[in-house]
Amino acid sequence: MNNKFLFSLIFIFGVLISSLSQIMLKKSAMIQYESKIKEYLNPKVIFAYMIFFGATFCSIFAYKVIPLSYGPIFESAGYIFVAFFSWLFLKEKISKQKIIALVLIILGIVIYAL
Repeated sequence: MNNKFLFSLIFIFGVLISSLSQIMLKKSAMIQYESKIKEYLNPKVIFAYMIFFGATFCSIFAYKVIPLSYGPIFESAGYIFVAFFSWLFLKEKISKQKIIALVLIILGIVIYAL
């Protein structure tokens, strides 16, 4: 397997888990807590930030091989992941405007890949 391809997958995995942690943080924000400390120091929030740390590690590790110019392209996939996970886990509706925006993001990724 090509080194660049493998490190690209690592980068995209980091973006994917970062998107999942954003959903976890949003789910946690939807809960009413009795104090500000419990709002920020609960297992869901702590675990989400641990996932963010792992995602950052994946990105830094992938940049050993991946050119810096590829980073924003891979990171833009996060918008797609977040929209999908919001629909799946939070039951958010995907509006027509969101679909158009997601299609434009996908087109941008495809055009850059050519």
